[in-house]
Amino acid sequence: MAVLLLLFLALISAAAATDTAPKTHDLDVAIEEMAKANYFTFITLIKMSPLDNKILGNVTFLMPNDRILSKTNILRDSVSEFLLRHSIPSPLLFDHLRHIPSGSTIPSSEPEYILNINNGGRRSFFLNNVKIISPNICTAGSSIRCHGIDGVLSPINKIPPESCSNTSRTPAVVTTPQTPSSRAPIAPPVGDPIQIPVAAPEPVGPKKSGSCMSHEGLLNFLVTLVISIMVFNI
Repeated sequence: MAVLLLLFLALISAAAATDTAPKTHDLDVAIEEMAKANYFTFITLIKMSPLDNKILGNVTFLMPNDRILSKTNILRDSVSEFLLRHSIPSPLLFDHLRHIPSGSTIPSSEPEYILNINNGGRRSFFLNNVKIISPNICTAGSSIRCHGIDGVLSPINKIPPESCSNTSRTPAVVTTPQTPSSRAPIAPPVGDPIQIPVAAPEPVGPKKSGSCMSHEGLLNFLVTLVISIMVFNI
């Protein structure tokens, strides 16, 4: 029984190692490319960080250079957070990034931290407060890309937590700015409708008796009477 248990555990370990090996290989290839471009301090941060699936593959690193990182105070227990903030959970060449319009947002690998895009072309492409200055440093591997940036991303753009605890979290996606639309008509205020006063009709008095003739009727009567008298005298 003990032999079967040991054999089972060995199979599980072998499967896990087989699954991790390709990802680790991609990271090793990316590190070699970073070293050729003299990003040694960023490599040190990767090696200091525990192996996290978020940085082993399917990721784009945004790398400050050695000079910038030498002026940055990074605590040992915040290295993982720093790397997640400086990475995008998808392997994106600069040719992919340059098609994202200004005003769009993309997620970083750090939960709830977003990157705002200001796309001014190849020489002026900003993510939050930093600009890409050395695109496409890592291209040899299949699942890791990296670009050099001119600063450190400030930890300020976190999305506030949901007020309702049972609300399900939706995955972050690239969002694009909305196109301007025609102004919607202003809705009438809610409440009692405005009453427009209507003038009351003038009171109608009782009709006079038929003994009173109209002016036209009286004139016809007089004309008929005069004609009758003239005929009678003839």
